[in-house]
Amino acid sequence: MADKDLKNNKSFILTGLGGDDSDFIPIIADGGEEELVVNDMPSALPILPLRNTVLFPGVVLPIQVGRHKSLKLIREVYKNEGVLGTIAQRDPDVDDPNAEDIYGYGTIAKILKILEMPDGSTTVIIQGKQRYKLLEIVSDEPYHTASVVNLTDIQPVGKSPEFEAIVESLKDIAIKIAKNSSNISPEATFAVRNIENPSFLINFICSNAEIKVEEKQGLLEIDDLRERGIQTVSYLVRELQMVELKKDIQSKVKTDMDQQQREYMLNQQMKTIQDELGGNPLEKEIEELKEKAAKKKWSKEVGEVFDKEVDKLYRLNPAAGEYSIQLTYVQTLLELPWNEFSKDNFNMKHAEDTLEEDHYGLELVKERILEHLAVIKLKDDMKSPIICLYGPPGVGKTSLGKSVAKALDRSFIRMSLGGLHDEAEIRGHRKTYIGAMPGRIIQNIKKAKTSNPVFILDEIDKVSNDFHGDPASALLEVLDPEQNFEFHDNYLEVEYDLSKVMFIATANTLNTISQPLRDRMELIEVSGYLVEEKVEIAKRHLLKKQLKNHGIDETYMTIGEGVFEFIVEKYTRESGVRELDKQLAKLVRRVARKVAFEEEYNKNIDIEIVQEYLGVPRFLKEKYQGNEFAGVVTGLAWTAVGGEILYVETSLSKGKGGLTLTGNLGEVMKESAMLALEYLKAHADELNLSSEVFSNWNVHVHVPEGAIPKDGPSAGVTMVTSLASAFTQRKVKRDLAMTGEITLRGKVLPVGGIKEKILAAKRAGIKEIILSEENRKDINEIKDIYIKGLKFNFVNKITDVLSLALLKTKVDKPINIK
Repeated sequence: MADKDLKNNKSFILTGLGGDDSDFIPIIADGGEEELVVNDMPSALPILPLRNTVLFPGVVLPIQVGRHKSLKLIREVYKNEGVLGTIAQRDPDVDDPNAEDIYGYGTIAKILKILEMPDGSTTVIIQGKQRYKLLEIVSDEPYHTASVVNLTDIQPVGKSPEFEAIVESLKDIAIKIAKNSSNISPEATFAVRNIENPSFLINFICSNAEIKVEEKQGLLEIDDLRERGIQTVSYLVRELQMVELKKDIQSKVKTDMDQQQREYMLNQQMKTIQDELGGNPLEKEIEELKEKAAKKKWSKEVGEVFDKEVDKLYRLNPAAGEYSIQLTYVQTLLELPWNEFSKDNFNMKHAEDTLEEDHYGLELVKERILEHLAVIKLKDDMKSPIICLYGPPGVGKTSLGKSVAKALDRSFIRMSLGGLHDEAEIRGHRKTYIGAMPGRIIQNIKKAKTSNPVFILDEIDKVSNDFHGDPASALLEVLDPEQNFEFHDNYLEVEYDLSKVMFIATANTLNTISQPLRDRMELIEVSGYLVEEKVEIAKRHLLKKQLKNHGIDETYMTIGEGVFEFIVEKYTRESGVRELDKQLAKLVRRVARKVAFEEEYNKNIDIEIVQEYLGVPRFLKEKYQGNEFAGVVTGLAWTAVGGEILYVETSLSKGKGGLTLTGNLGEVMKESAMLALEYLKAHADELNLSSEVFSNWNVHVHVPEGAIPKDGPSAGVTMVTSLASAFTQRKVKRDLAMTGEITLRGKVLPVGGIKEKILAAKRAGIKEIILSEENRKDINEIKDIYIKGLKFNFVNKITDVLSLALLKTKVDKPINIK
């Protein structure tokens, strides 16, 4: 049987040992340190190997003895009232240790008592006396004996505040550990509090600390009592942290268990009370869900999914978090309008009248929408291309969608895609996530309460993508008639039929829309309005709307002749009518204020009153600036708010043939200027120019309004004409503007935005326009009202442009170009 300590049985130590023998055995030495000194040391000290423990000086320790050699040793030593040397084994599994199996330091001990236990085992109470260092094993029979040298603890000199602090820290930490640990008897706290001798306290705590045998052995081998105390503090701090962590974990587990048991008991009581009162409301709620489901027109597959999910509700605890998630999912399935459609009004005359009533102009757009509705009426399905209305802001793209819904008597849904960058906004999140919900497509269908609304996908050109996914790719399934009849939303996890939904997308530009998405849509351009059209829109719609919004009617104000045109030209610069609407709102507000304050005012609003109410005109009408200077040519440009005229100016200065470009030009526009100059160099003889002039003069090309970025190839013909005029010093034809891309071969290529550019030319008083021959088809599609009073010259080559644009007459005070 192994020799081992019984120190954890502290009540055994403190309350007496053995049946009738109830002698009190102290847990620490009673006297002073001088009583621990061993004077009569035998020449060969009997060695008692200990398993799993280390004895310290002054500490009383019970050990169980089972090995034959050990029993013989203790009986002889106890009989002769001698001492023995305890020493810890390195490996407790070795039954007969030799010199290599034990440590080199131990403690001399005295046997206080031997107890024969009822189970036949022998327990020995020993008290540590003095540390020693083992020199060599003298003999192994009948037990181990060895020659040793006694060691003395190094005490602090005098009164040491630091040492006192170490002892107090040890005492405080040990008490905390004893209080927080369930396997340490309260008597241990009592012992620590009442040990006054610092060295005894340190040794007692070292002996009883829950640390490894190797660490205890390391403490025993430290001669300096102060160092031993510091090392013990570090071990106890670690032990205290572990004890507190265990206690915290146990407390949390107990709290969770108590909470669950409490909730279970309360739920059981609630169930009993509810049964007594006439049924469980949760069960009633589930039954109501089933009753609603019986009235749904969904497919067999969706019905099976619903039944499966409702069965899960029965099995879930209503107090569990999963219950609310499951209930929300089931309710979402029920709230969707599965196969529920509003009845379409296919009275085409009614549709035409509605579009005419709501929108002035936009004839081609309205015609295309009516064609689309006619196809739906005849085929009775929606598998036709998705319409995409694109054009500048404020021209009525979104309101056209509202008019379509009104014409068909369908629900209207608008979903803004501006800034959308997460694919989950389209497809939804899986329902296992906290706070999961369907995508915005399904949410809006639920809001519409029918499966065939008119669905506006607003600002589709402003969809972006990042690490969350690509929403534009998710829209491919939504807008593809061959796929959207089984649209998959991650939250629903069942396919939803979107094929009856009439999708209308809107965009300001096509450049940022991916090619696959553009392929799935039929593109309809909604271009800007003429001044005359804006005036009509203001009279028919905008003014009436603002009067209603501000609580007054037409009796409070009338707008005189020419006032609308004045507001459009002097206070707005746009293709649409959004800014015009704001200016009219400002005008009506001023009138509303005067009415509310009961002030006298002129009800007939004329231009003078407009300037008083709206302030100084913000914009000057773009006007042609003449042809007095060489190198100044009028070009036409397209912008997001409509067409503009721009001037290209070229000046020459003596130098080495350098080219300077200014005016905040983009890369494409800079390339057009370089291309134009190279063309002139290659064809100098056609303009009667010497090739040396290009190396003798620096060229500076400038496009005014330098704060505004400009780019695109359409200023190519304007650039080459400006350069040719500068080098030849010939005047440019009056009231002439031009637009077109050029090539090095001298070709003039077509450009876009023709209608907007023509409107800009008319506003500026231009009489004649040069275009590429390939743009003739664009002019043929424009109504006569837009091009009335304009002459168009269609060209194929740069030489045609120069022959039309440059006059034989030179400017006043021409530069002598050589």
